[in-house]
Amino acid sequence: MIPVTTRAAQNLAVFGLGASGRATARALVSGGAEVVAWDDAAASRAAAAGENIPLAEPDGIDWARQSALVLSPGVPLTHPRPHAVVERATAAGIAVIGDIELMAECCRDAVLVAVTGTNGKSTVAALLAHVCGTAGRRAQLGGNIGRPALDLDPPAPGEVIILELSSFQLELTRNAAFDIAILLNLTPDHLDRHGSMASYAAAKKRIFRSARDGRSQSAVVGIDDDRCRAIHDELAAGGRFTVRPVSAGAGTGAGVHVVDGTLVDAADGESCDLSAAAGLCGPHNWQNAAAAWAAARMLGIVPDAIRTALATFRGLPHRMETVAVIDGVRYVNDSKATNGAAAARALASFPEIYWIAGGIAKEDGLAPAAPWLGNVRHAYLIGEAAASFGRELRGRVPCTQSDSLEHAVRAARRQAAADRAREPVVLLSPAGASFDRYRNFAARGEHFRALVLDGAPGEAR
Repeated sequence: MIPVTTRAAQNLAVFGLGASGRATARALVSGGAEVVAWDDAAASRAAAAGENIPLAEPDGIDWARQSALVLSPGVPLTHPRPHAVVERATAAGIAVIGDIELMAECCRDAVLVAVTGTNGKSTVAALLAHVCGTAGRRAQLGGNIGRPALDLDPPAPGEVIILELSSFQLELTRNAAFDIAILLNLTPDHLDRHGSMASYAAAKKRIFRSARDGRSQSAVVGIDDDRCRAIHDELAAGGRFTVRPVSAGAGTGAGVHVVDGTLVDAADGESCDLSAAAGLCGPHNWQNAAAAWAAARMLGIVPDAIRTALATFRGLPHRMETVAVIDGVRYVNDSKATNGAAAARALASFPEIYWIAGGIAKEDGLAPAAPWLGNVRHAYLIGEAAASFGRELRGRVPCTQSDSLEHAVRAARRQAAADRAREPVVLLSPAGASFDRYRNFAARGEHFRALVLDGAPGEAR
């Protein structure tokens, strides 16, 4: 735990008592703050009470005495409308912040690296932590992946803290600043929570908002989409950041790019063959590898250590994860692909796909996947979006409406075996959220994995 000593003797309200909210409350109490906390869910309040976190209903809080409301990122700040507790704090003139703001206050001697983007941020954060470990550089990983930020260990001076940050977390920052800030890409997502693409992009841009106590700051920015390219140009012109562009498929000037599987660092002429990086398959992972390379070099890690780390990175569950190869058919779990842009990256990675898609459709639908539909031999559509996805794909891809993921896997397995394709891939890349039938994308991916491994004849490897 990182005690929040910067708020000693202050009164703070904490709302939202999931893992990050409880970690925040404990860190504030440990640092000497007076805390009152609440959650709308009785189970979350019970968990907090079991950790001796003081509870108080929002109606009973003296808001005039509070220094800030620390809000969990899952609680609506602005859209579709502010949560009632946010309205109370705002009416009282109280700042609404998140745990990342508090952590940044308390870790001024650490090297803070923050990663965001619509897609790929978990992979880049985990890959960079793996690079640090391979190079013998002490680092911790947290935020939107793994441990909550304030549940990390107090860092030693110069220790690296790598944070994956969502737009929800970033919109709750006011002064948090990072030594290295990484923005990978921007495509429509979470517009129900941000109201517009402009507001969503503005939340992501907060990763570059503040200065780091007079220290030099660096930015790694993907330039493979127009919005991020514009942000890159703005930062480069501003002069406050040392900016390195990264790309999967285009030259970057003094940045890092990957073309046909070869990573090139234009700054020093170093290169890396990514063909051996089994945990980074697919062109979309080329940008992830380029971003991790650029950030690692900014941390002073030598190229040979980065090459070793890229080759040994095993990838993350539910993100282009090969579950098995059975009777010549590869089964790939990409359940984390909860929007069309993420699914498009998966479709670009294989030439003969039996595609399982569906769930709750996002704002972009399947439009971003259109350029890669030629790689799809058959689509099996599940969940709430099955009908709408079927309409989008009509006349372009053979489709089957499946009652369940189980039926889709079974049908895809049969069809892949019957077609005798050269490199058949049964791909779960849903392009939709999981909440119509699963508690989260991980549960959906675990179900897919179980169906593949438990229901298939032949030898898995």
